[in-house]
Amino acid sequence: MAEYTVEFVGTDDVITVADTDTILRRCIEEGIAQEYSCRVGMCMACSAEILEGEVVQPAAHALTDEEAERFALTCMARPQSDLKLDRGKYPPSIEAPEATPRPTEPVTADD
Repeated sequence: MAEYTVEFVGTDDVITVADTDTILRRCIEEGIAQEYSCRVGMCMACSAEILEGEVVQPAAHALTDEEAERFALTCMARPQSDLKLDRGKYPPSIEAPEATPRPTEPVTADD
């Protein structure tokens, strides 16, 4: 088991995380405020941009392969090196698609 340093840029928060543990779990244990919701890699609330380092996160199904190289879902991500993360940064896929305009007149089954 290897341990790595995880630094959150823009804060004084630095933790040590084993390669067998998730970043979010260690944040919670250390009392570090890290946003999260589902804890299963789907909601992306715990997303952070990877500025330096590498993680493995095979269960982060909400991310595309390309996004998984640039973003960590801290509830799933396990460090593979020392890391610098920017919390609260979200991948492009979290953006809502442009709204489809609604019809101005009611639509009935006869139309």
